[in-house]
Amino acid sequence: MPGPIAATGGDISWVFIELGAAAVGLAVLARLANRYGFSAIPLYLLAGLAFGNGGLLPLDFSEQFIHVGAEIGILLLLFMLGLEYTGEELWASLRTGLPAGAVDCILNFSPGVIAGFIMGWSPLAAVLLGGVTYISSSGVIAKVLVELGWQNNPETPTLLSILVLEDLAMAVFLPLVAVLLVGQGVMAGFIAVVGGLVTVGAVLFVALRYGTAISNTVFHRVDEIIVLTTFGIVLLVAGIAQRLQISAAVGAFLVGVTLSGPMVEQAHRVLAPLRDLFAAIFFFFFALQIDPATLPSALLPAGGLGVMTTLTKLLTGWWAARHARLPAAGGVRAGAALVARGEFSIVIASLGVSAGLEPQLGPLSAAYVLLLAVLGPVLAHLVESLPSAGYRPRGQI
Repeated sequence: MPGPIAATGGDISWVFIELGAAAVGLAVLARLANRYGFSAIPLYLLAGLAFGNGGLLPLDFSEQFIHVGAEIGILLLLFMLGLEYTGEELWASLRTGLPAGAVDCILNFSPGVIAGFIMGWSPLAAVLLGGVTYISSSGVIAKVLVELGWQNNPETPTLLSILVLEDLAMAVFLPLVAVLLVGQGVMAGFIAVVGGLVTVGAVLFVALRYGTAISNTVFHRVDEIIVLTTFGIVLLVAGIAQRLQISAAVGAFLVGVTLSGPMVEQAHRVLAPLRDLFAAIFFFFFALQIDPATLPSALLPAGGLGVMTTLTKLLTGWWAARHARLPAAGGVRAGAALVARGEFSIVIASLGVSAGLEPQLGPLSAAYVLLLAVLGPVLAHLVESLPSAGYRPRGQI
């Protein structure tokens, strides 16, 4: 008797062919980007736009499979970014980064809210648009940092502290908005928020107190064991974090922070190929979900918001660097990296779209995110050559 795969061999074969063709196509785009020295992220996004619903050549992908692969890509990106920093460095960065986080919120949340009111939207819809313009894309930025080798730049801890504070802000923002959209009281959202923040604090405490012991326990000389152990822990912690209304990306990042010593080098070596594969899938899948037909009418307001919030993110990075006593060039680099918007902005917009809050919220957010997801990496590459004289060693926050 044929097995389940054999029984549906025709369907499975087309899934394999389409996924294989997509992977080869992404490889070609990565080669092109590598040859000419720019980020592959915009090419991945444009490819997804071309092959998604309403694109030039729509492909019937297994949506659940691609979606899971894309989410794994984000988790691995943030996990391996967390490997670059110890718990002590993260704690110091968060303590000193609170003023920069507040400036980031004020400068980048306000444009979306103001634009929503100007367009005549309801207060809740305007607040959602404020969330879309506020939150930078951890996934895109993590990829840019890896591509440009900025992990060890002195401004990177400050940049990461802003990203982590943004994700923690989402741990407050998303539950509150969700309960308001369905008409529940603020108290229900408040309880979820408190539970999430307590969990983040607990994980950070474990990283500071027991990080070395955990790393020694997890470490093994056999690559297979390292892959299975670390990959499993990342998925478990990210899943638990998500259930507790915390960003799964924050959970994965904190797992990376917890590990130290020889474990870090081995995890880098064995997991980097998986990270690159699933990260490419994430950016491709993100653009697959955007119908190009909805974009033209939203391009003008999205472009205006994009210009405004590009300037505010650049100002955020510059201010944060100056506050941390770093050269202005580091601030420009940090601001350029912060420009990219992505996964969280779409999550926020989808809440309002699902609730039928404002018809233009979806297309406007999609156009805005696509513009800045392309502009962010390009801008980061343009400012890469700025002088770095006068930097202090990493870890001196």
